[in-house]
Amino acid sequence: MAKRLPGQKSTVKRREDIPRPYNGGQWTAARMTSFIKSALRGARWPQKYECIQRAYVSDGINPKTGRKCKLHRCPSCSELFPATGMQADHIEPVIGPEGFVSWDLFISRLYCEGSGFVALCKGCHKAKTKEENATRRQLKIDNQTNEYIHPIDPKAPAPTRRVFAP
Repeated sequence: MAKRLPGQKSTVKRREDIPRPYNGGQWTAARMTSFIKSALRGARWPQKYECIQRAYVSDGINPKTGRKCKLHRCPSCSELFPATGMQADHIEPVIGPEGFVSWDLFISRLYCEGSGFVALCKGCHKAKTKEENATRRQLKIDNQTNEYIHPIDPKAPAPTRRVFAP
């Protein structure tokens, strides 16, 4: 595939059959939903960072840099990590196994109190998230219906699935 030069327009054709009611006619309902979720997740919620501070156990040496640091214990694997190796995990997933339900539920789960978080190391957090996503994906397949309701615009058409033959 040839590389595009600066100033050269894209050759990808824009699908005109998809309604774009947002951002001056440039965004679809799905793009708007993605934008809102991203903006909400990007906000700094103090309870999230206090969770990691509560996992502090002692001062020590960062194994990667060799410098002094505060070490935190991961309750899942019981190993010690510097604060940069820890992540605050929602005990109750922000988007549960039932999928996206409503903005009110999404926001209440995203901005829960400190007791709704647990500090996990990055590896354990990644494994837990992967397991939750797999459960949600399987539940979606098991409960698949023909009805589709978009979270922002209930009148938006259902997304079309493209099937590519090998």
